[in-house]
Amino acid sequence: MNKIFYKCDIVIFGGHGDLSFRKLIPALYHLVKDAHIDLNSRIIIASRTKMSNSDNTKLIKEKLKTFLNKDEEFEDEVFAKFESLIKYCHIDFAENKTFKNLENLLTKNQNEERIFYFSTASEFYENICKSLSDYKLISTTSRVVLEKPIGKNLETSKVINEKVLEYFKEDQIYRIDHYLGKDTVQNLIALRFSNKMFVPLWDANNIDHIQITLSESVGVESRWEFYNQYGAMRDMVQNHLMQLVCLLAMEPPHSLDPNAIRDEKLKVLNSLRSIEEKDMKNHAIRAQYTAGIVDGKEVKGYLDDGNSQSDTETFVALKLFIDNFRWSDTPFYIRTGKRMPSKNSEIVIQFKSIPYSIFDNYTMPNKLIISFSPDESITLNLMHKIPGLDEKMKLQEVSLELNPPRSFVRKNEAYERLLLDVIRANPTLFMRLDEVNAAWKWTDKIISAWQNNITPMQTYKAGTNGPASAISMLAKDERVWHEN
Repeated sequence: MNKIFYKCDIVIFGGHGDLSFRKLIPALYHLVKDAHIDLNSRIIIASRTKMSNSDNTKLIKEKLKTFLNKDEEFEDEVFAKFESLIKYCHIDFAENKTFKNLENLLTKNQNEERIFYFSTASEFYENICKSLSDYKLISTTSRVVLEKPIGKNLETSKVINEKVLEYFKEDQIYRIDHYLGKDTVQNLIALRFSNKMFVPLWDANNIDHIQITLSESVGVESRWEFYNQYGAMRDMVQNHLMQLVCLLAMEPPHSLDPNAIRDEKLKVLNSLRSIEEKDMKNHAIRAQYTAGIVDGKEVKGYLDDGNSQSDTETFVALKLFIDNFRWSDTPFYIRTGKRMPSKNSEIVIQFKSIPYSIFDNYTMPNKLIISFSPDESITLNLMHKIPGLDEKMKLQEVSLELNPPRSFVRKNEAYERLLLDVIRANPTLFMRLDEVNAAWKWTDKIISAWQNNITPMQTYKAGTNGPASAISMLAKDERVWHEN
């Protein structure tokens, strides 16, 4: 099968930022290595720092060697191709006149396809768009990628998006959520809608509850000032977790057309039951980590790293319901937190127990576990006879691996998939504006209640799985969190 080479100009605003060095540049390096990007393309690193092209190339090379996967060797031959695409452009995002530098670059040997990646604070989005427009750098084939979080609530998000929409059409805007680029997350669609055994079981009649956990062992550390403005609800729940809920709960789309999928996700968001004030204490838990031990090392508490008066949450646990025919009264338990025992991202589909057991020992209900960090895997827990000559048949739980054979081929990172989709002009894995607004509308009510202290801030020791109230939330329903 012949490779398709995509020719384009990619401009990364904030090209010397942490996201760019850790994720974007390594992703583009791999796309060049795997021959997805034409060597007549250009990757323009736009940053406020005044720097020569050669110094920028040296910095890019240094960062690539640092952030490429440990099991992967840096290849000089590949980098020689990669550096031929790299150009540096000094731009002050707040100064319109500095965009003249970008105009000079883009109008020389220009490519028809232009991608503008906004890896900056959202406060700069409007001026970047205006400056691009003033210098006539936006064409009908241009695309813009917006990093989350876009705003701090529905109101500010609308303002930012409306400003971007003055210069780009909705089908030119790619609001990125890197979780959607993970193979295992995308596999949810294949798992649900291509397997006869799951299709009739995926509803309230057969599923007892669903759990989603996105935990991190790291704290906020040097990102304290940024994180303190957003917290776990804005940083993780409004986007990552809401998107996962949508993929798990949505109805089958009529096709794999991008808007068909996004239409179904929107229906889920619009069906989310609002958490009322009377239920807030039990259904919307927030907490901050205190000093503790993670990986055998003593670590500071959240307030020790910054302002002792902060009321920003580092942990969220929610119990939510989707009010529609398929999911009526089936709870979705979601949680995310920093400074938990380990980095763990997983979905647990807990099926209902069989109505009657003919076996003497307890029959465990079946469980489907979808893990996408640190390792990607899909496991189905089933009951199986214990081998032996016992008179009575006894059962034990066994795990059936549903994963393809392990390959020595490197797995593509999420940003590789997403950047290639932007280059291909495929918006399937990106959030449409009405999705963003619906997610903000639902989370804003909880944030507002927290600001009014309807749900008091709780604490948990670093290295633990969150506050006791998050455990109690499930215990009251005679359920427990799945722990590895």
